[in-house]
Amino acid sequence: MRKWFSFPINEGNTSRQAHCDLPEGTFERECGKEGFFGPATHMYHQHAPTGWTEWEGELRPHAFDTNNVEDVGDNPLAAPLLLSNANVKVRIWRCTSSMEYLVRNGDGDDCLFIHEGSGSLYCDYGHLSFGDGDYLIIPRSTNWRIEPDSPVTMLMIEATHGSYMTAERGIVGDHAVFDPAMLEYPKIDDAFLTQQQDVKPWQVYLKSREAMNRITYPFNPLDVVGWKGELTVLRLNWRDIRPLMSHRYHLPPSAHTTFVANGFVICTFVPRPIESDPGALKVPFYHNNDDYDEVIFYHKGNFFSRDNIHPGMITHHPCGFPHGPHPKAFAAGAKATKTETDEVAVMIDTRMPLDLGDAAKNTEIDDYVQSWRTPPRG
Repeated sequence: MRKWFSFPINEGNTSRQAHCDLPEGTFERECGKEGFFGPATHMYHQHAPTGWTEWEGELRPHAFDTNNVEDVGDNPLAAPLLLSNANVKVRIWRCTSSMEYLVRNGDGDDCLFIHEGSGSLYCDYGHLSFGDGDYLIIPRSTNWRIEPDSPVTMLMIEATHGSYMTAERGIVGDHAVFDPAMLEYPKIDDAFLTQQQDVKPWQVYLKSREAMNRITYPFNPLDVVGWKGELTVLRLNWRDIRPLMSHRYHLPPSAHTTFVANGFVICTFVPRPIESDPGALKVPFYHNNDDYDEVIFYHKGNFFSRDNIHPGMITHHPCGFPHGPHPKAFAAGAKATKTETDEVAVMIDTRMPLDLGDAAKNTEIDDYVQSWRTPPRG
């Protein structure tokens, strides 16, 4: 058995409450273990912890613009790779025409976040419509295809050799953040039964152990007439999420956890009121990435903690250094000029370091690491 050391200490000039009523002229930095769930210490600095002037080496903040990722084919299982480790693979995929075949991921569950577009998903469980802002959770080895009504761009997050589960919500209960009754599932409706009448040979592309297999059937494999059980495809839209909030305290990102998988979590940032207490921080606090890599996909809105970020971009902050709001955002938060956020973003926190794929390397914004310079450029 083992447990963390626990002996809280106050040394020097500190705040009594984390993220609130900082000593005059100081910048707070949280040093924590296991994301925001382990022991933590709060440092109070005379200068912003991100106030570097130069950075040499590869362990640095990264930003990519997925709008510039080249299309390399129409198969979602071969979509361009952005980031990966043993637990997760992050890809971007665009689809403009109906899939005339099925795909099946034998390597793990998929989470598809619909960034743009709308359409219909046909899968083993039935028919499900989708639109922008939807999460689609597809269990491992499910046959599926889509028919877009308008061009679709999606962020694909594979839980490699793992599954997606809901987050434990503790004292706020299972109906906080989103009610499970908000989850939608595919139906055996008229559209699903009609597509079964297509009697041509069908091909299924199966990805397993990072190799592609092609299986041909003389019939449409989406031919079920009924099913019962607890395992199915799920749909949740960010608009259905009602975030935890505190008007007196800036909650950590873990409060916004939407899905939990082996070795990583997915959080959703949605519009919410900004803290109104005069002494509370109004922007994310500076903190160390001591145990997790942090990735944010920016979906829509004004991203209040970052400069020069637009929808479709991704930032990646590897573990090992402090990060936090850009200087302009920190100054704006101190003035408390905004009363609410309007950003929507998907965050992926991974326990193991992430490797950059070619799609990320080819669309990287090289001077992103310099965007924390103090004073800010321009």
